[in-house]
Amino acid sequence: MAYFINPDECTACGACMDECPVECISEGDDFYTINAEECTDCGACADVCPVECISQKD
Repeated sequence: MAYFINPDECTACGACMDECPVECISEGDDFYTINAEECTDCGACADVCPVECISQKD
């Protein structure tokens, strides 16, 4: 199950992108996004998010 960044809560700080071991996070205009097909579900991004806007997508 891939992780998901809530665009309404993301502050575009970039902490998640720097932490992702498979580089599946990309920068958007106002928030970051996770490529669900490339995500390995490691949770590293969620662990470093300062606003806790990253969770597993159901």
